[in-house]
Amino acid sequence: MTDLSAFPIVTRWPAQHPDRIQLYSLPTPNGVKASIMLEETGLPYEVHLVDFAKDDQKSDAFVSLNPNGKIPAMIDPDGPGGTPIGLFESGAILLYLAEKTGRFLGEGPGDRWRAIQWLMFQMGGVGPMFGQLGFFRKFAGKDFEDKRPRDRYVAEAKRLLGVMDAALAGKQWFLGEGYSIADISMIGWVNALITFYEAREIVGFDEVANVAAWLERGLARPAVQRGLKIPARG
Repeated sequence: MTDLSAFPIVTRWPAQHPDRIQLYSLPTPNGVKASIMLEETGLPYEVHLVDFAKDDQKSDAFVSLNPNGKIPAMIDPDGPGGTPIGLFESGAILLYLAEKTGRFLGEGPGDRWRAIQWLMFQMGGVGPMFGQLGFFRKFAGKDFEDKRPRDRYVAEAKRLLGVMDAALAGKQWFLGEGYSIADISMIGWVNALITFYEAREIVGFDEVANVAAWLERGLARPAVQRGLKIPARG
């Protein structure tokens, strides 16, 4: 049996199947990147709910795997050279799983780097900016009298959607015909922007038809449908 005792997190979330990838997550826009990717690749995994309501992500056990205290985090018992490896940061997890399986990085070296550049675009732009807009649209920020911070993030979200819309002109996916980690990284964020954050009108989503069509294609994928609900909330 695989020994994961070197990872203190398993004392808080015991592994029932230690030979499988262990995913510690919540179905947020960042969390579902990992669950969608695992569903797409078909790798066997075991999922553990990290409950924000209980501050699970701040616990010593969780921080032992991700010192940044954010989801998702993961242990692969069959890491490089057969040695277990722990990983955090959703973008790093996507890259790791893509390289492990040889999937979703395009067909050649050029595609690989194009996928990575769009992943960096998501991590540096889409995620932080859409998340800040969500704060000012959905959460405590919505009650701020000064609307300039909200408007700043609305404008940046519109700009980013415009970049995506231009990139998707005449394409099925960000790499063209090939679905990749570039798409997987952004589906949860764009979906949350117009549903959970209720920002469809304020960002003019119906004006970016290429993005809307891309999102519809992404949401039609069975693995995406499953991944968006993993782990199930308690």
